[in-house]
Amino acid sequence: MEKDLSGLTDQELLEKKRTIEGRNTINAVILGVLAGIAIYSTIANGLGLMTFLPIIFAFFAANSWNKDKKALKREIESRNMK
Repeated sequence: MEKDLSGLTDQELLEKKRTIEGRNTINAVILGVLAGIAIYSTIANGLGLMTFLPIIFAFFAANSWNKDKKALKREIESRNMK
């Protein structure tokens, strides 16, 4: 994350939560496009680099997004906020 979560105020933390929740749709679209590229590449050209590269990228991106969400959730819970 760009700024350590423990250094944020309660208001900034809640704003960050709203921002991350708003990005869920965008993240789902990105993952869908990457899956679509992999499927199209497999149908058009068979198995190859363009089949596995988008899947690998999607995996790393999803892990990064998930880590950010979990870290934010832990910080909010540690402050007894909702």
